Amino acid sequence: MPDPRPKPAPMSEAVTNRIRVEVLSRYSPENSPPLRDAWVFQYTVRITNQGLDTVQLVSRHWIITDALERTEEVKGPGVVGEQPVLAPGESYKYSSWCPLKTPTGTMRGTYQMIGARGNQFDIEIAPFALKAPYTVN
Repeated sequence: MPDPRPKPAPMSEAVTNRIRVEVLSRYSPENSPPLRDAWVFQYTVRITNQGLDTVQLVSRHWIITDALERTEEVKGPGVVGEQPVLAPGESYKYSSWCPLKTPTGTMRGTYQMIGARGNQFDIEIAPFALKAPYTVN
């Protein structure tokens, strides 16, 4: 019986508290040794402040799930060693990597933000697919 749940695409978009998070992933064959059960994916994130106040990204929380439903959580300060500050209308873009032990999986998560008045809040990173070409899923 087919799975009725929609499968995530290799791109996602979410807006939380007027902060837009867009993600695009791609398989990285040049960094992947599938014969050693390792598939590497690159993902690029753009965070845009559509609000009226300056915000700062202070930490991240990723939930990474492979094709065998094994889940790994990654938490830490900032992104790629930075804690960007975004004034109204500004965007921040970065790229990073995710290794998997299967040729497909998904990522989702949250960024923890601080507003100009010291208020802390989470923003959503909508689920997106990690999918090597020529895989059936």
